[in-house]
Amino acid sequence: MPIESVNDFVVRFANVNGSGSASANELFARSVLRMGVPVSPRNIFPSNIQGLPTWYEVRVTEADHLGARGGVDLMVAMNPQTWDKDVASIEPGGYLFYDSTKPMPPSRFRADITVIGMPLTEICNREYSDPRQRQLFKNIIYVGALSALLNMDVNEIEKLIGEQFKSKEKLIAPNIHALHLGRDFALQNLKCPIGLQVRRADKVGDRIFIEGNSASALGAVYGGATVCAWYPITPSSSLAEAFSRHCARLRVDPETKENRFAIVQAEDEIAAVGMVIGAGWNGARAFTATSGPGISLMQEFLGLAYFAEIPSVIIDVQRGGPSTGMPTRTQQSDLLLCAYASHGDTKHVMLFPEDPAEAFDFTALSFDLAERLQTPIFVMLDLDIGMNHRLSRPLAWDDARRYDRGKVMTAAELEAGKDFGRYLDVDNDGIPFRTYPGTHPTRGSFFTRGTSRDRYARYTEEGGPYVDNMQRLLKKFETAKGLVPRPVRRNADKPGRFGIIYYGSTSPAMDEAHDMLIAQGIALDLLRVRGFPFHHDVAEFAGAHDAVFVVEQNRDAQLRTLLVNELNLDPAKILPVLQFDGTPITARFIARAIGDHLDSRKVVPLHKVVS
Repeated sequence: MPIESVNDFVVRFANVNGSGSASANELFARSVLRMGVPVSPRNIFPSNIQGLPTWYEVRVTEADHLGARGGVDLMVAMNPQTWDKDVASIEPGGYLFYDSTKPMPPSRFRADITVIGMPLTEICNREYSDPRQRQLFKNIIYVGALSALLNMDVNEIEKLIGEQFKSKEKLIAPNIHALHLGRDFALQNLKCPIGLQVRRADKVGDRIFIEGNSASALGAVYGGATVCAWYPITPSSSLAEAFSRHCARLRVDPETKENRFAIVQAEDEIAAVGMVIGAGWNGARAFTATSGPGISLMQEFLGLAYFAEIPSVIIDVQRGGPSTGMPTRTQQSDLLLCAYASHGDTKHVMLFPEDPAEAFDFTALSFDLAERLQTPIFVMLDLDIGMNHRLSRPLAWDDARRYDRGKVMTAAELEAGKDFGRYLDVDNDGIPFRTYPGTHPTRGSFFTRGTSRDRYARYTEEGGPYVDNMQRLLKKFETAKGLVPRPVRRNADKPGRFGIIYYGSTSPAMDEAHDMLIAQGIALDLLRVRGFPFHHDVAEFAGAHDAVFVVEQNRDAQLRTLLVNELNLDPAKILPVLQFDGTPITARFIARAIGDHLDSRKVVPLHKVVS
């Protein structure tokens, strides 16, 4: 039987990279959103410039399930190269929409789906003589056809086209014409609507539609960052580019028109982080945006910033690794790399945003933490958050908020004879005072050592002062536990033996999976970790359950490793649930993996087997 569903289905567009389909597919997603129905789109694209397959998936979800679901209800198959794979991914009872200009044998279809053919190429060849126009308008034509098949309000699509081309008005009419070419053909020649329909609702509210990289970049602006040094790398490049755009609006002196920011594209990631550390040493709030390979190159400089205690922020938009890995696929695979970056005994603070709103909040917070703790702070995004549009609560900022510059000794305090030791712990929190360069002509110069020293920054290789310094750094790390965002706990309606720990972009799929497990009569407590070092709540949560599932998107259970190592947990009680094929984790996978384990009552690791 054909699937019938209103405001609850998945559409996937299969295209060729470079065909101009991206804007048309996003137009479709935004049109559904304008009808008051939440959507969760994901762009799956290759790391080359042009010619390879690309997919754009739109989850239509009035129930507000913003994670990837798994499965496809309507496949818009525009790429012959991926035809077999695309057809195979359709749910039984689903729909296949394709270009029927060239006949295809029945063996290329499935008996359990509804096939909808439309001669898109023929229509374009008849209507347009220019090859590029044929290619571009073909995408708008199939959006028009979908508007009829799914019973969408075409007026909303027309308004969006007008907004999209408001600076190029001559393009508005041709695009609307192409839209109606597709819509009219579908209404006259196809059965409309199909079993999947979009019905106007009021479920979006005041939420905004924004990419995590753009939100994080705006958080850097509001967090006081004035310096960005970076080297292009997928999937973080758009973050630095967004910071440049935001600064052009918000960081230009209205009277003098002078820029109040510095953005440097360095020759490589090593130079980029070196510039950030130098700017932090000089009193600026500075950051770099990168991904796993960039973090690998930055290791020595990160050790310097940790040991010399220099504020700096590193925004890591994670991707598939190791080595070049999968540059345009998502993973949560840099946790151990960042937690212990550099040689020797190092431990770094990490923040784990779950969506664009927290990407904004945590990036702004990271600059306060960097100066308060005088250390590098890692903001751990990933491609799924960073490069996909997500419905998000509005970004909020309190204009009364003041930056936390940490322990900075002033010229007046130095002049009054206050004791200043650059690595002297006066408050028993592990954090010393620092001075800005030039604060005083003779006292409190900001002298920085990457070698062993005593509390007054005097060089020494004696064991006592070295141990004293290393223990103080651990004490500072302990202080950080009370400064990073606290975990978010969600208890089941009744006490249970099992819990789940998760973090970051796994959150929307985990929330939906939790609802699915409850529907199966399985009660589980949830804890979303938002920072490292782990708050005391995390150890308490683990201790309160017979076993805890740790859901993450990497092969080696990196969060689980951190939990076991840092909290001295019993490894047999901490059960990994892992997906690492580069696609976002799905609610179906999480619910099935945990449900199967609880049914079997066997304490075994759970992972997704990738063919």
